[in-house]
Amino acid sequence: MKGLLACAMLAAMTSAAMTTAATAQISDDVVRIGVLTDLSSWGRDNSGPGSVEAAKMAVEEFGPTVLGKPIEVISADHQMKTDVGVQIVRGWFDNGKVDAVVDIPNSGIAIAVHNMVRERNKIALLSGPGASSLTDELCSPNTVHFTYDTYALSKVTASAVIKEGGKSWYFITADYAFGQQLEKDATRFINEMGGKVLGGVKHPTNTADFSSFALQAQSSKSDVVAFANAGQDTDNAIKQSGEFGLVQGGQKLVGLLMFDTDVHVIGLKAAQGTYMTTASYWNMDEATRAWSKKFYERTKVMPTMIQTGVYGSVLHYLKAIKAAGTDDSAKVMARMRELPIEDIFVHGGKLREDGRVIRDMYLAKVKTPEQSKEPWDYLDIVKTVKGEDAFRPVSESKCPLLKK
Repeated sequence: MKGLLACAMLAAMTSAAMTTAATAQISDDVVRIGVLTDLSSWGRDNSGPGSVEAAKMAVEEFGPTVLGKPIEVISADHQMKTDVGVQIVRGWFDNGKVDAVVDIPNSGIAIAVHNMVRERNKIALLSGPGASSLTDELCSPNTVHFTYDTYALSKVTASAVIKEGGKSWYFITADYAFGQQLEKDATRFINEMGGKVLGGVKHPTNTADFSSFALQAQSSKSDVVAFANAGQDTDNAIKQSGEFGLVQGGQKLVGLLMFDTDVHVIGLKAAQGTYMTTASYWNMDEATRAWSKKFYERTKVMPTMIQTGVYGSVLHYLKAIKAAGTDDSAKVMARMRELPIEDIFVHGGKLREDGRVIRDMYLAKVKTPEQSKEPWDYLDIVKTVKGEDAFRPVSESKCPLLKK
């Protein structure tokens, strides 16, 4: 009887395995992930080659295959140009058989690709762009906005600075979708908290000379000078504002989107005391330190939140394919919403129907040179803000996917 029972169990297990193998479906017999990033322009340090390595690290952690099929990571440089980015992705979909597009620093490019992904029934795993409209009026069932957005950045940072007495604000803003959205979101929270915006100036991206903008900000006599830009623009703006004595004159500097790499370039002497909001930091705990040191060995820099977001979004995508038994976009997206998001940097995250990942955010303050104890020890985490408090609530959303 025992022998018969064992044989029956073996037959059942074999049948189940064969059924699973038969139902598992991977298009083109490969899962291909395209990292669309900035490899040559002003956002390179915060995403770029580091984003490509982060995607590869996610694949290595998951395993070289999913459902018995290989996983490939390819990459391309969108050069911060919308037409270039759209052309690359169109080629990926038409000829390269790419299943998911990852990263996309630059909100203008991300919005264009986000629309294309919906039309082609592919998946966008966005870590680089910040425009909160991607999960608001522009929301799509095919997009995951994984890391941060302008709503969370402005809400968390503005709340802290106003509580410290920064009531009047002046903006230095990058003149494209991300900068405009960031200033708009921040203005809302400043007004709601009893602050006031005295004015602002817009600049083209990849600007080298911020002297006239810094002087205008200085003459405004605002309590706070807020930089609604990113990458090298933020670095140059904060450096030159420091050279013109804005901080010595009593004005607070706020980087509405800053990264560890920006502080590294600016230096602690110029950046000290600056508030910023981040979705991750390399030096949070033993696990983040271990992962970040591996990343450093490959890139020679510590990871930004964009790069840890690329890692996390790719890992979650692969877990969802395994759970769904297919790489069909609709079924994978459904699984991504069902599964809790767990990785080295995100714990208990949740993908909402509008594509917004609800995860904890962190208010940080740049350390003084004396407070820094080792290389890349730049940030003091002042406060942890729960995802439900950081991101746009459902009650304020214009996304029709949340109305069902």
